[in-house]
Amino acid sequence: MQNHTTTFAPMLYLDNVAAGIDYYTKAFGALELRRFSNPDGTVHVAEMSIGSALFRLHEEVLKDTEFSPRTLKGTTVIIGLLVGDPDFVVAKAVAAGGIEIHPVQDYEYGYRQGTIADPFGHHWEIEKASLVKAVLPGVNV
Repeated sequence: MQNHTTTFAPMLYLDNVAAGIDYYTKAFGALELRRFSNPDGTVHVAEMSIGSALFRLHEEVLKDTEFSPRTLKGTTVIIGLLVGDPDFVVAKAVAAGGIEIHPVQDYEYGYRQGTIADPFGHHWEIEKASLVKAVLPGVNV
């Protein structure tokens, strides 16, 4: 029997995957693992990682039911990125072209976090657990 590890790999829809590769590399130090191009040379899909976290970028195809935040004029998800230094990562993401939504600060539930919007409209909550405490009897987070 094979040993399988469960992981979570979100797919982000963008109107320009090549620009996404550039931004995520500059903002988060992401590595491009592979890409699949269209016949015209534009990027259809890219697979990237930030540390051990895998994610994919996919070009928006208007015949599908998956859309970029720009098309929706909003987002339905916030991507949590746990890092060692949220202040540094938020500053780097903003310098690369992101927009700060909420500044980095400490919260009573034990996290230091801030939120940015990337240039494509996806929201990222950059965070670090600074003090973890039980929130439900018998459940530790």
